[in-house]
Formats: sequence, structure tokens, C-alpha cells
Amino acid sequence: MTGQRAEQATVRDEIDPRPALRSETLHRGRVIDLVRDEVDLGDEGVVTREYVDHPGAVAIVALDDEDRVLLLRQYRHPVRSFLWEVPAGLLDVDGEPAVDAAARELAEEADVVASRWAVLTDYATTPGSSNEAVRIFLARGLSDVPAADLHVRTGEEAGMEVRRVPLDEAVSLVLDGSLHNPSAVVGILAAAASRAGGWASLRDVDAPWPYRRGA
Repeated sequence: MTGQRAEQATVRDEIDPRPALRSETLHRGRVIDLVRDEVDLGDEGVVTREYVDHPGAVAIVALDDEDRVLLLRQYRHPVRSFLWEVPAGLLDVDGEPAVDAAARELAEEADVVASRWAVLTDYATTPGSSNEAVRIFLARGLSDVPAADLHVRTGEEAGMEVRRVPLDEAVSLVLDGSLHNPSAVVGILAAAASRAGGWASLRDVDAPWPYRRGA
């Protein structure tokens, strides 16, 4: 039993970069870049990898006093679909604490502020083709943004529909294939799992996040 426990304890991602012998930017975009690296894998040789260089993002599972999660309906052109999502946004302000970015996005996208914040979980969206890292926060103690401070939304955000869905119902929507946005899927399931454990898994808002670009 002791050996099994020791083996289980080693199941943890670890940052251990291989040397990039050569790196070039193939395309610079408005938000993301396309990069090509020649990577020295040691005994496995040298490989060429192309990936998206992404600033990272935050997402928010905003849970009200009735255990309803706030979802937004937004058009996403790459998948030609209107998706139900949790509020989220880019980490595009240098040095900004992730929780501050999350609070801003929650206010701008959902007209909501929260009095209590915690880290729910972290994930890498597509680690085989992008370095995008996302931190998902749990926001509670919700209240409306004052009318004088409401953000004017534009583009795809202008017509967003906001809905509050019971967390258990949201879990069912994930599992039956109704929801596809990755931060919504990960965040909803993580929130349900954490709630089942009495929220003991929650971390401080400034918990280490080594996968954030430039961390």
C-alpha cells in the first residue's frame, strides 16, 4: 500500500523545458503568434514543432446564492456556432494579477461583481499546438454592477444573452454534449467536484501558476 501511495504521489505535471536550438515567428497576429521551434529532445533527437504563442486567459465560474452558474451565449466564428460559456478574457495587460483580470471580465461581460474569489482550477487548452494557459476562478457573493458603471459591449459581445443555470443542470448539459466551450466544461465540472468536497480544494487567488506565460 505504501508503494502504491508513493507512485500516486508522482502523478503531477512538471515544467522541464527542452532546449530550443532555433526559434522563429512565422506570423504575428493581433492576439496570437505562430512560432516554429527546433527542439532538442536529447536521445530522441531534434524535432520541429509549430505552435500558437498565446498570452493566456482567465475564466470565471460565477456561482450565486442559489448555486446557479452564470452562462453567456456568444458567437464563435472558428466553430461557426453560438456557444454557452462562462465569462472569460485574455491576459493582455502586462503584469496584471490574474484575479484582477477576472474581476474586470466578469463586470464587462456579465455586469456582475463578486465579493469572494478563489482559484478553482488551471488547465492548458491545447498543449500539443498552443502554450495557452487558463486559470479558472470561482466567484461568489455576486451583485450587479451599478448602472452608471456598465460596460458598453461591442462586436460578438454586444448581443450576448446571460442566463443563470443550476450547477447540477449545467453538469448534465456538459455530460450530454450540449456544452462545448472548454472553460465552461472544465469549470462546471471542477465546481461540482469541489462543492462535493466541501470546497476544500479551492486555492488562494495568488496561488502559484507556473504555466502562465512569462511566469
